[in-house]
Formats: sequence, C-alpha cells, structure tokens
Amino acid sequence: MKTIEDYIVTIPDFPKPGVMFRDVTSVLADPEGFRLAVDELTKLLEGVEYDAIAGVEARGFLFGAPIAYNQNKSLVTIRKKGKLPRETVEETYDLEYGSATIEVHKDDIHPGQKVVIIDDLIATGGTVKAAAHLVESLGGEVVKMIFLMELKGLKGRENLQEYEVGSVIAFDGI
Repeated sequence: MKTIEDYIVTIPDFPKPGVMFRDVTSVLADPEGFRLAVDELTKLLEGVEYDAIAGVEARGFLFGAPIAYNQNKSLVTIRKKGKLPRETVEETYDLEYGSATIEVHKDDIHPGQKVVIIDDLIATGGTVKAAAHLVESLGGEVVKMIFLMELKGLKGRENLQEYEVGSVIAFDGI
C-alpha cells in the first residue's frame, strides 16, 4: 500500500539552491494519491468539533472542499487581497522578502463558530497564523489547523504554539 510520501515528487534546488521543493501537484494528479491525502487529512479531524473549514488559497481549497463536502461542513475561502467581491476583513503578514495580505468575507465567519484551517503545507506558519487572526477577528474560534505536509526545519509549529496543529507527513529540513 502506498503512502503520501510515495506520491510527492521532490525537486532539489528549487526555487533556489539548498531547497528541496515538495510538489503537492503530483499527489493531486493521481486519483489514489488525492483520495489518500483527503482521507488522511480527514483522520486528523477525528474527535474535533467544528462548524466550518477555512481553506487557505489556493491549495487549501483543493483539500478543504472534499473534506467539507464529506463532513457536511461549510467551506470558507481565505484569499489573496483583491479576489473576493463582498465586504472583507484583511490581515497583512511578513514573508521572507516582503509582505502579503489575505482576506475573508466578513459574513463567512460567525461569532462562536468553530473553524478548522487547512492548507497543503506548513513552513514558517506565517500565512496560516494570519488566517487564524482573520477568523478570530470575526469572532470565530480556530479549533485546529491541518496540513498535508510539514517542513520541520522552518519551525512553523513554534509560530503556532497557541493552536492545535496536525500534519499528515513531516519532512526534516526546508
């Protein structure tokens, strides 16, 4: 039986020397790999009480949608600034070289709503921490964050100590 690691293609020295790029598109491109990824992510939610899944653009949507559908939960999209048509709240956060802004519709999260945040990868944790701040600014409660992959060398969990974090697989290094 194959594991998620069997479906992930690693590209050395991309986008720069010393980086081992873990390509999630190879998981998505294989029906059995995609099913396994969704099933393994869903297992991370066993025993978790939640109302909605917030998928972080863009790969968080790809994994969040089938889980939300299968679990009969709502799917909230957290997007890059300027992509959502209704009234939004936004959060700006630092990147390695610069900053970025993400946003969510104001009416997609309700006070007291329990939310799981999902993305394909946890690296430094900056994007998902900004996503959590968005959820919390609207009165939602982040009950868990889940990821298909974790790059342990970038210490994202350390940046997210106040949250429950789960990942299907973890890679040493960056």
